[in-house]
Amino acid sequence: MVAVKAHQAQAFLKSPDPRYSAYLIFGGDAGLVSERAAGIAKAIAANDTPPGEIVRLDEIDIEADPDKLSVELLTIPMFGGRKIVRVETSRRVTTNMLKPLLDGHALAGVLIVEAGNLKKDDALRLAFEKAPNAAAVACYADDGRDLDAVISDVLQPLRLTITPGARQMLVSRLGADRVMSRGEIEKLALYAQGQGQITEDDVEAVVGDAAELTIDRIVNASALGDGAAAVTELQRALHAGESAQGIINAVQRHFTRLHRLRAAVDGGKSIEQTIGEMRPPIHFKQKDALAAQLRTWRAEALDAALAGIATAARAARVSSALEDLLVERLVLTLSRLARPAR
Repeated sequence: MVAVKAHQAQAFLKSPDPRYSAYLIFGGDAGLVSERAAGIAKAIAANDTPPGEIVRLDEIDIEADPDKLSVELLTIPMFGGRKIVRVETSRRVTTNMLKPLLDGHALAGVLIVEAGNLKKDDALRLAFEKAPNAAAVACYADDGRDLDAVISDVLQPLRLTITPGARQMLVSRLGADRVMSRGEIEKLALYAQGQGQITEDDVEAVVGDAAELTIDRIVNASALGDGAAAVTELQRALHAGESAQGIINAVQRHFTRLHRLRAAVDGGKSIEQTIGEMRPPIHFKQKDALAAQLRTWRAEALDAALAGIATAARAARVSSALEDLLVERLVLTLSRLARPAR
């Protein structure tokens, strides 16, 4: 029966209290929520004798067997070691499903629920805050101090140091999503492995601006027909404060360039030659993705894509209240257009 503030979350989850058998980890930073849920699951499993078993259930599992969650949590393992069950809230995993587990039973296992932003009066949050065996743990986007800690957490075990200037540059380029930030730091550490110290030149070479990187991922996923990835990256960008109209503009610029490059290929140039002649030249890391897109898209499909983008841009300017919905619909439409051309 506890509500853990965001600044207390890391310390609270590092040493799980045996009084609690249910945890709600919630907040707008999906990466941080996931990382902390994974961390407490591992800590609980390690503290059990014999070690506990971590089980992840998704919406498909629950849809196939609505009783699976309660069975996993209420069944006493034959050979000891509790089940630690991780789930995310969804249309199947709801307050109505979870509340009876908090109210009516002593759980044999441990329940860890991951959720997005929840208001103070949200029914699920209140259920965990009031239940005697449960804790609700708030997780909010990383600030500079949090990112400093993540940088040290990644670099110290590898015996890597980082200059003050490089650290400052790195923090400025990382976004609010913990998992994405950790991934960028790990990529930088791999790049600098063996040289002892990371410099500003290393950061410049490896880590792009977080907002630009996220928008690039939206654009590339859409252009390669991966609608699910495009929507995931889009939600990250919108949550981080990116403008829907700005994202539409970036998509429009990319597809206009793709149309121009496709015309050059249709005129007889190879894809490699066309990309090599681009001015200004693109980064080598982008070349493979762009080549794949040129192999995917034909001129007629690009004409349709540009028409759809223009329509979405006009609609977003007229009705800013709907711009988030419009940009999501746009990236899904582009993803569908990409598939038949493959």
